[in-house]
Amino acid sequence: MTAYANRSGQSDGTSWSWELRGVNARGLDLKLRLPDGLGGLESMARAALTTALVRGSITLNLRLSRGDVATALALDQAQLDRVLQALEQVQQRAFAIGVTLAQATAADVLNHRGVIVPGQAEDTDDTPLISMLQADLHVLLQEFLAMRRAEGASLLQVMTGQLDQIDTLIVAAAQTAAARRPEVQANLTAALRRVASDLAPLDPSRMLQELALLAIKSDITEEIDRLSAHVTAARALLADAGPVGRKLDFLAQEFNREANTLCAKAQSTDLTRIGLDLKAVIEQLREQVQNVE
Repeated sequence: MTAYANRSGQSDGTSWSWELRGVNARGLDLKLRLPDGLGGLESMARAALTTALVRGSITLNLRLSRGDVATALALDQAQLDRVLQALEQVQQRAFAIGVTLAQATAADVLNHRGVIVPGQAEDTDDTPLISMLQADLHVLLQEFLAMRRAEGASLLQVMTGQLDQIDTLIVAAAQTAAARRPEVQANLTAALRRVASDLAPLDPSRMLQELALLAIKSDITEEIDRLSAHVTAARALLADAGPVGRKLDFLAQEFNREANTLCAKAQSTDLTRIGLDLKAVIEQLREQVQNVE
C-alpha cells in the first residue's frame, strides 16, 4: 500500500528533515538512510517500522544539518617543519648568490598546503538530539499510517464492489448451467448413440453409466460452490482488522483456478462469456490485493 509522510524540525542550531515512503511489495523491505554517529537511532527506527508494518517496500530518510558547528583547525607539525626547513634552505641559497629576500611571515607559512588541517571537533552529547528525533519519528510514523488507513478505506470499497461483481457472475453461471442441463443431456445422449451405432449394442445400464461420467466431466456445480465459498471467505478477511494481504493473495489465486476450470467445462457460448468476465474481475481483484497490508 502506497503512502508518504515527511516532517522537519530544528533545535540549538541543528535542523533535520524526515521522509517516509512506502510502495507495494509482497513482504516487508526496509531501506533506512540515516546519518552516522547517532547511536541507537537506526535500531530504534527499524524496530518501530517492523512493529507497525507488515508489507511494503519502505524507505526512511533523515537529513541532518549542524549549521552552528564551526570546523576545528589544527597544525600539522610535521608539515610545518618541512615548510620551515624549505624556507631556510631558500634563504641560505639566496644569500649565497647575493639575492636579498623579504622575511617570510606567519601568514605565508600557514598558506602552504598541508600546514593547516581539519581538527577534531569537541565531543558533543547527542542524547537530547536523539530523543527529539525519536519523538519526531513517532509522529511521522503515525501520519504515515493514517495515510495508509485512508487509502485502505478507499481500497475496501473498490474490492467490495469487485466481490459483488464476482458474486453476480457466479449466480449467472449457476443459472446458465441449470438452464442448459436438458440440452447438455440430450447432446451427450446423441453423441453416445452415434458412437454406439458403430459398435456392438450397449447395455442400457452401461449407457447410463457412461452418460453419468460425461455429465460429471461437464458439471460446474463444484466450481460454483467453491467460488461462492471464496467470496464468503474474502468478505470475512476484508472485515478483519489485522493484516490479511497474504491470505487474500492466496485466495485470489484460488478464484482464478476455479474460473479457469469453469471455462474449460463450459461447452456453451454463454457460460464461456461468463467465465471470461469472471477471470477479468478476478484479475482486477488480484491487482488490488497487492496493495493490502
